[in-house]
Amino acid sequence: MSKRVLTTEAGAPVADNQNSASAGVGGPLLLQDQHLLEKLARFNRERIPERVVHARGSGAYGHFEVTDDVTGFTHADFLSTIGKRTEVFVRFSTVADSLGGADAVRDPRGFAVKFYTEEGNYDLVGNNTPVFFIKDPIKFPDFIHSQKRDPFTGRQEPDNVWDFWAHAPEATHQVTWLMGDRGIPASYRHMNGYGSHTYQWTNAEGEAFFVKYHFKTNQGIRSLSSEQAAELAGKDPNSHQTDLLQAIERGVHPSWTLYVQLMPAAEAADYRFNPFDLTKVWPHKDYPLQRVGRLVLDRNPDNVFAEVEQAAFSPNNFVPGIGPSPDKMLQGRLFAYADAHRYRLGVNHTQLAVNAPKAVAGGAQNYGRDGFMAVNGQGRGAKNYEPNSYDGPVETGRPLSAPLAVSGHTGTHTAPLHTKDDDFFQAGELYRLMSEEEKSRLIANIAGGLSQVSRDDVIEKNLAHFHAADPEYGKRVEEAVRALRED
Repeated sequence: MSKRVLTTEAGAPVADNQNSASAGVGGPLLLQDQHLLEKLARFNRERIPERVVHARGSGAYGHFEVTDDVTGFTHADFLSTIGKRTEVFVRFSTVADSLGGADAVRDPRGFAVKFYTEEGNYDLVGNNTPVFFIKDPIKFPDFIHSQKRDPFTGRQEPDNVWDFWAHAPEATHQVTWLMGDRGIPASYRHMNGYGSHTYQWTNAEGEAFFVKYHFKTNQGIRSLSSEQAAELAGKDPNSHQTDLLQAIERGVHPSWTLYVQLMPAAEAADYRFNPFDLTKVWPHKDYPLQRVGRLVLDRNPDNVFAEVEQAAFSPNNFVPGIGPSPDKMLQGRLFAYADAHRYRLGVNHTQLAVNAPKAVAGGAQNYGRDGFMAVNGQGRGAKNYEPNSYDGPVETGRPLSAPLAVSGHTGTHTAPLHTKDDDFFQAGELYRLMSEEEKSRLIANIAGGLSQVSRDDVIEKNLAHFHAADPEYGKRVEEAVRALRED
């Protein structure tokens, strides 16, 4: 059986891939060696800018199957029939570290799902926690700067991490999650995923509901202690990637059950918490979980760079029946995610196979043309303006979701307070739900980081947050920090 012939990128056969062309034996190399120059030039350009956040990630393909009727709440086609399956691609990630970081670290995990629906791609971008550190996107660059490497020391600094949290009392709830037992998942398979934000569902009659997504792992929750994680990160920095890859390869397909919480839109204004505040949860006793379907991952990517590194998720990719809410962080991400991909991958990143919609043969139907790495020419002679007289694609006139009511004057505003809208109540509730062993580990994790802070005033500001959440919580953190600083 003859072997395939190695070629240049122009398709010409390569005579010698072991030796560069030179001016005589042992002489200098020749500029005319097109194969050498092409290889070196391509090699220099193999890397693209990594994500500023969620840089280190893993992904897999699978499907989502509807198991329960939710047509009374949304007319999204992919949720319309029990038993209906939709292909998905899921990307898991850490948040703060770089592409070269370790998997087993104390950090939130990204949990992003791309549904390749018959009405276009729907991207659900969330985390493995139901809340986040901040509630307004204007603080996001500052927050991430404080958590990543310091520009002078080149390392993550406890002073920066805790100083930001000292000035962000709304972070107390997420800090309690992060420093608790679920702060370091044992693997991507053994953690829950959450949409985190509040979204909107609209049914066929035009009724609007606000919704929160909960993907509950069917493998069970498994987490690592700080000591176990440090050992694993040293032995195998790729531990979560290895686990996901090998599980799917041996036929152990990870799965999650999707539940939602649904709030009739009319109830949002008077709910005791601001339902659009990303630092808050909706207690299940108020809005119980309702089962929707099952997410299964059963196929690994063929090329991690092409399919995981170049996967682009954006929360502004909605489908009919699903839309945004007034969640400020969500509103900021509607712009920021897509803009990040335009920078990293180019304006035509949606034409890459992992990102391209499968709803329409030939890809997205619109009037976008040209730009860096343009592939889809939209057909010979197709016009690039609208409206036109040449049977180009036309608008439907049907909005994807119900309109959001707005009122008042433009300007910078703090969100209106609901009856329980302080920054500490839910953090205290979470603490009081923990067992004594869980509380002890939480205290040790917080004190281990906070005790490294060099400024007493920053420590005191953070301690005040834990005292406000729960007196016992604050007292125990304060005593643990004092003991470590006196050592």
